Amino acid sequence: MTDAIRGFWVASATPLAADGAVDAAKLAGHAQSLFKKGVDGVVLFGTTGEGTSFSIAERVATVEALLKAGIPAFRMGIGGGFPAITDSIAMTRAALGLGLNHVLVLPPYFDRSVTPQGIEDAFAAIFDGVADDRLRASLYHIPQASGVAIPTAVAASLRKRYGKIVAGLKDSSGDFKQFQAFRAAVPELAITVGNEPDIARAVAAGGAGTICGMANIAPNLVKSMLAGPGNEARMQAAVDIVLNGTDSFTAILKAILAAQTGDAGWLRVRPPQRACADGAALKARIDALTSPALA
Repeated sequence: MTDAIRGFWVASATPLAADGAVDAAKLAGHAQSLFKKGVDGVVLFGTTGEGTSFSIAERVATVEALLKAGIPAFRMGIGGGFPAITDSIAMTRAALGLGLNHVLVLPPYFDRSVTPQGIEDAFAAIFDGVADDRLRASLYHIPQASGVAIPTAVAASLRKRYGKIVAGLKDSSGDFKQFQAFRAAVPELAITVGNEPDIARAVAAGGAGTICGMANIAPNLVKSMLAGPGNEARMQAAVDIVLNGTDSFTAILKAILAAQTGDAGWLRVRPPQRACADGAALKARIDALTSPALA
C-alpha cells in the first residue's frame, strides 16, 4: 500500500455503453493503454469522469469489473465525495473492502454558506465513520466546480487529527498561490495539482505530482511536465483547446478520445451534458501540439 497518490495519475474519463451504463471493458482498456504510456494510476469518477452522475452501486460495480480485468487496486483511486456524509462513508468503506486505499473526498457541496469549522466537521464525520486505518484520503479542492473551498487551516487541522489517513490533497483550483498556501500550511501532505500548466513548477516546489484530465488525450505532453519546465506554453495551448470550446470539458475531451481511438462510443456523456461533435477538428489541433518532439 502506498502512503499517498504521487507521480503521474490520470483523472479518467468514463466510457459509456449505448444504454448509458459504464462500459467497464473499455475503461479497463483505456487504463491499460495509459499505463503503457507511463501513467502510475487512474482516479475513477472524479470531475473528468462525471463522478457526481454515478451512484455508489455503479462506482462499486465498475471497480469490481476493473479488478477482474486485471487493473491492480493500488493503481486505482476513486472519487468518494457526496453531499450526504453517509454516502461518502459507504463509498469509502466499499472501496477499502475491494482493496483500494486512495479515495478523493470533496467537502459536502451545494450549501455554499458553510463555515470552515463546518467543513472540518464534515470531513471528520466521514473519517470517524469509516474508522479504518487503511484509508489514504486526498482532500479534493476544486471550488470553482464544487462551490465549497477547503481552507488551508482546515487541511492542516485534519492532517494533525488523523495523521496518515489524510494523506494528500488535490488542488484543482488553478491558482498557484493556493497551491503554495497549502504547501506552506501542511508540508507533510502529498499535494497534487490538477492544472496541467502548473505541474513542473509545483513539483519543483515540493508537490507530489498530478491527477489531471488532459492526460486522457495527451499523456506524453503531461508526462513531459513532470520531467521539468520547458513545455508550459504548449501545455497551456492544449488545455485552452478543451476549456474554450462551446461544450463541457468532459464532452470535448471524450470527443477527442473518440477521434483518437476511432471509437464513437467515447462520445457518450450523461445528462445534463451533451455530446460534442467536433472531435476530429479538435484532435487535429491537439496533434499539432503533441506530435512535435517534446522538450
